[in-house]
Amino acid sequence: MVTSLELEAYCNELLSTAAFDDYCPNGLQVEGSRPVRRLVTGVTASLALIEAAIVVEADALLVHHGWFWKGESPCLTGLKGRRARALITAGASLLAYHLPLDAHPELGNNRQLAARLGIEAPEPTPAGHGLVWRGRLPEPLEGEAFAVRVGAALGRVPLRIAGRGTPLVTIAWCTGAAQGFIAEAATLGVDAYLSGEISEQTTHLARELGLDYFAAGHHATERLGIQALGEHLAARFHLEHRFLDIDNPA
Repeated sequence: MVTSLELEAYCNELLSTAAFDDYCPNGLQVEGSRPVRRLVTGVTASLALIEAAIVVEADALLVHHGWFWKGESPCLTGLKGRRARALITAGASLLAYHLPLDAHPELGNNRQLAARLGIEAPEPTPAGHGLVWRGRLPEPLEGEAFAVRVGAALGRVPLRIAGRGTPLVTIAWCTGAAQGFIAEAATLGVDAYLSGEISEQTTHLARELGLDYFAAGHHATERLGIQALGEHLAARFHLEHRFLDIDNPA
């Protein structure tokens, strides 16, 4: 058993949250009314995830995408009000970790994705404010074969832009909405770049930069870090842990 404040303090130190200038607050966003014995993790603190967590009687919900993003109204009305009301009525806490979870060298989304895809020697690079990682495939793969590997690992076939035309060896990646880092990734001298989303201009940039680009899904690429963090916390504090996947095709 642990309090939500103790969980927050531990996670803040583990993930070095003070080192990040993020788009949202990291840490405890809603303090519940009871200690934490049962922890649910998920990607986004949507109403569907909150309701699913309530069904399994979660004491705390730990997510990658929480609330209170920059530029949004802070008022808990309408959709936000419904989410908050459901969570508070249930007495559960909400903790969220965004960029610190992407970047963590062991539990982070980028590190966990590398492990899932079998990428060797994964390491962060200066690109994308330090969020773009780089590594190597164990053997050269044609772009389509790598797409098949990604699809098998994540449960969805990625969108591939064939910009190279030769087998892939070196890969750069950044989970989530990181398609804007493609030009920086190209400066790393890699054969391909993988992220979650794609924009109209990403296609042209991939072709002109000579990179294969893979859009593997924002949600799909960011399911792994929060699960790893939840499992770590469960072992550290002797908690029950369950990951609830609310499907999202984006």
